[in-house]
Amino acid sequence: MQDNEILSGFDGARQSPGSAGPLAVMVFDACHVGVVLRAILFVEIVAGVAAMFAADALLDWWLQWALLSAAALPATLVWLIVACSSKTWLARLAEPGQYAVGMLLGALSGVYGCAMLAWSGLVGRPAWTASAAAGAALALGLVGALVLRSRGRAPAAATARLAALQARIEPHFLFNTLNTAIALVRAEPARAEALLEDLSELFRHALAEHGASVALSDEIALARTYLAIEQLRFGQRLRIEWALDPRAGQARLPPLMLQPLVENAVRHGVQPSESGATLRISTLLRGGRVLIKVANTVPAGAGDAGHGLGLRNVGERLRLLHDLQGSFRAGRVGPWYQVRIEIPA
Repeated sequence: MQDNEILSGFDGARQSPGSAGPLAVMVFDACHVGVVLRAILFVEIVAGVAAMFAADALLDWWLQWALLSAAALPATLVWLIVACSSKTWLARLAEPGQYAVGMLLGALSGVYGCAMLAWSGLVGRPAWTASAAAGAALALGLVGALVLRSRGRAPAAATARLAALQARIEPHFLFNTLNTAIALVRAEPARAEALLEDLSELFRHALAEHGASVALSDEIALARTYLAIEQLRFGQRLRIEWALDPRAGQARLPPLMLQPLVENAVRHGVQPSESGATLRISTLLRGGRVLIKVANTVPAGAGDAGHGLGLRNVGERLRLLHDLQGSFRAGRVGPWYQVRIEIPA
């Protein structure tokens, strides 16, 4: 993957070859719960430190902090709301323009917070200029932190994609699939043709360019393709149970995320066992959340070896997409090794 194909920003889109129009890259995105919580915490810490300069005692510091918070919190929420609602428009601007708009919104939010204090009568002489400058400075700090976070995402996404591509083109998987097709060519040519079509579809999807996220239904379809290939290879040793909620299909996942989990289940559940294993994949829409489970029975005497780096990679990609709204857990549950994912619906 070329470096210029890796774009910073939570929802940046790469311009495809031959496409027209400007390249839209979102430098900062305020539309995440985690961002909102961190922004408020950041502003409150700054307000608490600033209150120390004007306080002579602990009680005075508390009062000063409360006064600053009364201005800073509404201003911060206004900045977050406006920045989030203007997300599509901001993405059309160049990076310096997005920084400038972020600071301008911060200055206006600072003036708004000062106006709230003046209206309430908590201050005698409103500091309009200082409030605007403080708002712009805090906004610059927030935008800078979001930019650093989004740039930190790019190497992780690139590494995950390379790992996913390597898994799709892993020699043993390819050779085993081709050998299975060869064995079926004369005895069952229709099944051999279906197997090669599934293999072609798997490679086509793995080598395709994907956005920041894909629908869960697409990931399920890819997992079905992979398991159809492995089912011919392992036969009755691979027992698959599906429990899919059609209402959960539009939830968003990082691309090529579910299929490596299914690969892990086959590799560590079916391959080491002469009797094979049961693989269970389920999705469920519950309230405003989607629950995804991928589980496999663990061979007798086997531990958790092998369920490590790949799972950490998947968990990190999920955190980068959904932040605090996503949840990822993996481990033994009785005779099963289970991966449990929760994401917003």
